Amino acid sequence: MADPSTRAIRFATAYALMRMAADLGDHWIQSDHQAVTKGEHDENEGQSSRAGRIACTAHVATYTATQAVALFAGSRAIGLRLKPSRVADALALSAATHWWADRRIHLKAIADATGKGNFYTLGGPMGGSYALDQAFHHTVETVAAVIAASER
Repeated sequence: MADPSTRAIRFATAYALMRMAADLGDHWIQSDHQAVTKGEHDENEGQSSRAGRIACTAHVATYTATQAVALFAGSRAIGLRLKPSRVADALALSAATHWWADRRIHLKAIADATGKGNFYTLGGPMGGSYALDQAFHHTVETVAAVIAASER
């Protein structure tokens, strides 16, 4: 079993790399089309669920690739030995939950069910819904970083 301080260093590094890559992937790498279209659903006039799923999938692919490059290159550059299988597990969790959240209807349903519906709509798309989206992603990235840092 590794020294707890070594595990803590691996966790902190994995989290920092994943968080940086998430911001990069969400705000610089994601195309405008993906950002605008990924939450579309047929029940909203003029929107397409198929278009939304395709845009969200394309966004999550580049987002996950950005996190993968950051984790592998960053950990290699500082001499940290993250197990590739654990990194793959962490990236799979990050990708799956990111897609789920970025389709938007799921987080809105949770916000409504927990009494956060008004906050969700506060300030338009870059207000409450964005804050709740980012809080969800940060939470999952923390769990993913624990997975990436683990030895088993």
